[in-house]
Amino acid sequence: MGEEPATREPEMSDAGSDEELEIPTPMMEQGSHDGSIRKGCDPCSQTQRSKLQHRRARINQQINKEMRMRAGAENLFRATTNNKVKETVALELSFVNSNLQLLKEELEELNSNMEVYQTESEAINVPMIPLGLKETKEVDLTVPLKDYICEHYGEDSSLFEKEINEFMELRQAMRTPSRNEAGLELLVEYYNQLYYLDQRFFPTHRTLGVHFHWYDSLTGVPSCQRALAFEKGSVLFNVGALYTQMGARQDRSAAAGIDRAIDAFQRAAGAFNYLKDNFSNAPSLDMSGTSLCMLVRLMIAQVQECVFERVTLTTQDTHFTSQLQVAQEAARVSDVYSLVLQTMSQPLVKDYVPFSWASMVQVKTEHFRALSHYYAAVALCDHTQSIDEEECDEEGEKALLQLHVSNPAGPPLSQVLRDPEERRKLGEHTRKAHLRRAVIRHEEAMRVHGLCKILRKMDILQEVLSFMHKRSLDKYSEMDREDDFDETAEAPEIHSQTQQKPDIIPPNFSTVPVTDIFQRLGPLSVFCARARWGPVRVVCLQRGEGGLGLTVRGDSPVLVAGVVSGGCAEEAGLREGDYIVAVDGEDCKWAKHGEVVHNLKSCSDRGVELSVITLHTHDTLVERRSVMLSPNRDKENTWQRTMGGAKGQSSASLLNWNRKKNRGGGGFTKRLGSTFSLPFGNLRDSESMY
Repeated sequence: MGEEPATREPEMSDAGSDEELEIPTPMMEQGSHDGSIRKGCDPCSQTQRSKLQHRRARINQQINKEMRMRAGAENLFRATTNNKVKETVALELSFVNSNLQLLKEELEELNSNMEVYQTESEAINVPMIPLGLKETKEVDLTVPLKDYICEHYGEDSSLFEKEINEFMELRQAMRTPSRNEAGLELLVEYYNQLYYLDQRFFPTHRTLGVHFHWYDSLTGVPSCQRALAFEKGSVLFNVGALYTQMGARQDRSAAAGIDRAIDAFQRAAGAFNYLKDNFSNAPSLDMSGTSLCMLVRLMIAQVQECVFERVTLTTQDTHFTSQLQVAQEAARVSDVYSLVLQTMSQPLVKDYVPFSWASMVQVKTEHFRALSHYYAAVALCDHTQSIDEEECDEEGEKALLQLHVSNPAGPPLSQVLRDPEERRKLGEHTRKAHLRRAVIRHEEAMRVHGLCKILRKMDILQEVLSFMHKRSLDKYSEMDREDDFDETAEAPEIHSQTQQKPDIIPPNFSTVPVTDIFQRLGPLSVFCARARWGPVRVVCLQRGEGGLGLTVRGDSPVLVAGVVSGGCAEEAGLREGDYIVAVDGEDCKWAKHGEVVHNLKSCSDRGVELSVITLHTHDTLVERRSVMLSPNRDKENTWQRTMGGAKGQSSASLLNWNRKKNRGGGGFTKRLGSTFSLPFGNLRDSESMY
């Protein structure tokens, strides 16, 4: 059976503004490229995380094998008319489906193994939910890139083996990034290099025939596409996943560790949100819109949980208003986890998300709701015990009025608070009701925890839930006196409020500036996959009485802006609009204006030999430059209209990979067209005439 799936789906694609990612274009002097290959972590090192990744990779390969066997068996079942063969194939299919189910359950257990990614600190914190990285197979780009360099650029492909090997090493390293800033930089560096690879080797009218294989992060189901946008999206997904692992491993017993965790989860949310907004037609469920929406909300909930931990850590005093703020923070955490649970219950996500994830989110929803009632009860208890009429300040009264979603039945709360005896009774009844509600919620959290086999193995979570439940139960037992015959009222819900709203921090790719590995091919403004030019022509010029008879302008590469009628340049076949790529055999694609002028001036009596090309899409490039320098700066729409008009394509997307479907391609779409500022130095205003 072939590598391609039996049913072809639309390819993943991208589109959008070229200004969305402001990655600085490095100085591209010829011969200045040194490369900056970072190394991934050693895949053979026997750390707990590497063992987990090894097992994931093995299961992914087994799932891939079983799915191919199933596809072949299904094809045979549909094709055969022999009933006995059909019975045999049906039996084989039942075995294959059974094996697939067992493998997926094993992979789910690995993906739910949250303890591997947690901090090694002895502090007791509720575990966070990290995300495993997407696995990918090796891709050999050597032959396709060499063929394209020879065919499209007319260069000797053997001269670019160093660049090809460098790119391949970078891709190999990014498959095993370390769980720190260096690992993130490695992924971002590769993502940035993919821009240049896209510009150099992936034209809109054809594909290279390279297949990118990636496995679903949660199910291990393989996906294979030829669209480079699929590679970009998968790398971006791993950026977000790596941030979740870095956030989960922070020591949240100190404020500095909490702040680092908040930053990591906010950046993870930004990566997933960016992927959701800029990519479409995802071939795997982990990069579908509904799954990414769920992941964004999950990261935001974990940020909110970290904010609560920081509030409890920094609120050392037992002041009435401070305790009420802690209660409202806990209620806020419960609310956002409840929203995550609703998202996980949607039809397309419910059967995809690991059961342990949904159980953990439900446990946290109940756990933090219980904490909100507990802290409200503690605040009311301390308040009624220590307050007298002189201490009944407006701040405390205002905080109490804003504590509940709805005020208890009876006289207005503001009136009750002014009566010392009524205030005491209200405090006793209300705090008892809150403690009772806290105990019930803690018990529900422990019940849900006990239903999940994976969560039962997490000793830290069990310890936290048991401790918090015992604390609330002890407090409730102190107040549940035998001589109290008043019926305990139902505690009103706590009004959620937070001191810090989570931010979704989008990825900043400019933090890792890169140099185009294949810059020796020439400036991207001319020498790219989307440009078409004629064969290199060699023109021999002899200086006449009126000079060489041409006007040059710009640099990198230098443009022939004009040819004197009847001059020696015109007679030699030089045309206006030609680009000078070599002078006397010396490559000058990256040469500055002054360097080429100097070479032309210093030509001997025997003349000068120019190698030139004619760019067939030169007018399009000029129009593109005018768009980029437009004072309106409405790049997203104007750029797309320009490219759409130039190519006769729809203006809906600059790189609409969906069109490949009609050419036998079809795949993942990235809605971000061009992500770098291109160096259009060849269109400068400086001119020289010779």
